[in-house]
Amino acid sequence: MPTQPTTDPPRRPRPDEEPVIRSHELTLGRSFGVAFDHGDDFFTALTDFCTQHHVRHAYIPSFIAGFSEVDIVGTCEKLDNPEAPVWSKVHLTNVEAFGGGTLAYDETNDQVHPHIHVAVGLKEHSATGYTSHLLQAQVQFLTEMLVIEVTSPALLRRRNPDLYDVPQLHFGQ
Repeated sequence: MPTQPTTDPPRRPRPDEEPVIRSHELTLGRSFGVAFDHGDDFFTALTDFCTQHHVRHAYIPSFIAGFSEVDIVGTCEKLDNPEAPVWSKVHLTNVEAFGGGTLAYDETNDQVHPHIHVAVGLKEHSATGYTSHLLQAQVQFLTEMLVIEVTSPALLRRRNPDLYDVPQLHFGQ
């Protein structure tokens, strides 16, 4: 049975109910193959691509990349609250990466807001791996990605004050 589109905030289902899932059928637009070059700042290059091609809402099903430097969400410290989001970063160098994400548009500030997650391996440490939210990256050799435009509904990112102010994806106005 297909789920009905909803823009309402999630609520906890009662034990006798099916869970409510934020979902919406997507109308897809253009598909792009995008290649960033050695030395590019990942997020600057992604923003430049979106501006040049007027892409405001999209998903990135996958990308491969080499990064000379990368910051991802993480910590080596004990967490005061393991259920709360981690806002600190881990800095890594000389990594190979595989990732994906979404692009939501903030009409008020005329900005695309990427939400990208990556799995990275440290090349000189037996490809030891890390997986987390991407905060910053410098391209080393290449980044190759697919960007699939979403023409409707609008993809929006709203902060959830009931969930540590985490920005969550929403569909439509």
